[in-house]
Amino acid sequence: MVIYGIYYAAALLVAAGALTYLTSWVWALPFYILAAFCLYFFRDPNREVPAGPVAVSPADGKVVVVKPENGGQRISIFLNVFDVHVNRTPIPGRVLDVRYQEGQFLVASKEEASHSNEQNTITVEGMVAGEPRRIVFKQIAGLIARRIICYKKAGDTVAAGERVGLIKFGSRVDVQLGPEWEVVVHVGQRVSAGSSVIARLKS
Repeated sequence: MVIYGIYYAAALLVAAGALTYLTSWVWALPFYILAAFCLYFFRDPNREVPAGPVAVSPADGKVVVVKPENGGQRISIFLNVFDVHVNRTPIPGRVLDVRYQEGQFLVASKEEASHSNEQNTITVEGMVAGEPRRIVFKQIAGLIARRIICYKKAGDTVAAGERVGLIKFGSRVDVQLGPEWEVVVHVGQRVSAGSSVIARLKS
């Protein structure tokens, strides 16, 4: 459980308790429901990370874009409010750069969100199959999500599938892969952060 869920739920339960005391539980019911939803939304299940020369999904959600970009492939994953919102690194290695960019709050499922929305870009470089590989991925805010959280900074070492941050309430994560990667997911497919393979190194 992410600590933010406990904070939100506690505040809502205080409000619910006050309403129950002053009026009745009926009026407080929406606050109890919202408290339960916050605990559900900020869940953080453990994941089994697959071995081998692979890149795993940095987010839970639905693949909405797979397209050529910058000499490689871009994969975009849309997270709705019912998905786990903890983000993970696709490959092990060292964080080379973490760069925040202000922007708009367009609906995260729209293509324009990849470039126009508020976002946090993380670059990780590590050894995969004996060669240095680099992957760039973005935490992108959406219409409802107005807070991007990143636990890592440049110079940090990360394991494959390690937690790197989260985005609150509906969002998008883009992954930029180089030409050495073969994408193995397709548009419409659902993926899980840290456990779903999204690409394999080409032979």
